[in-house]
Amino acid sequence: MSFVTFLIAATVLAITPGPGIAYVVARTVAGGRAEGLASCIGTGIGGMLHVLAAAVGLSIIVAQSALAFTLLKYVGAAYLVYLGVRMLLRKQLDDADQAVSPQGARRALIEGIVVEALNVKTALFFLAFLPQFLAPAEPLVPQLVLLGSICVALNTLVDVVAALAAHRLLKSSVARTARARVMTRTAGVAMICLGVFLATAKRQS
Repeated sequence: MSFVTFLIAATVLAITPGPGIAYVVARTVAGGRAEGLASCIGTGIGGMLHVLAAAVGLSIIVAQSALAFTLLKYVGAAYLVYLGVRMLLRKQLDDADQAVSPQGARRALIEGIVVEALNVKTALFFLAFLPQFLAPAEPLVPQLVLLGSICVALNTLVDVVAALAAHRLLKSSVARTARARVMTRTAGVAMICLGVFLATAKRQS
């Protein structure tokens, strides 16, 4: 698949509302702009830890079996569809409703790293998404680090925008809930379409 396809897919996924965006918005509302931006940097660092882990893990899988890697790509596409279906069926944004209290920019940075590093869903996502765009004949670790870093950069950029816009977007709880519901439904459909596309698209060799 082309690099342009990857960028489009990564951008769609970056703007998909999820725990990361909910966390930095909640942190901004609780502790202000500095704390929100610090949490964005923290989640970005935590995301890079997942990228490095995925690079090591996937390279080992490919070294063991090319068939296993191919199966992983299809399982990964199916997992993206599963995530989309879950988003459509979710009745409430429980991750976004968790209350947080002010704690300072430094602590927000550290907590952001810990929260993202311990997020199993992020690890599973990278294992599902990144293999779809790899060329097994080429060195895998550089590809994984590059693509993963781009994903993290896009996610962090979206988090920063969300943090800066938090006060305007969350003027009322009613508007927030309605807006979040529409965004979640749209993102769920996009996730399903992406998973189906990746499963049916021609694979690189």
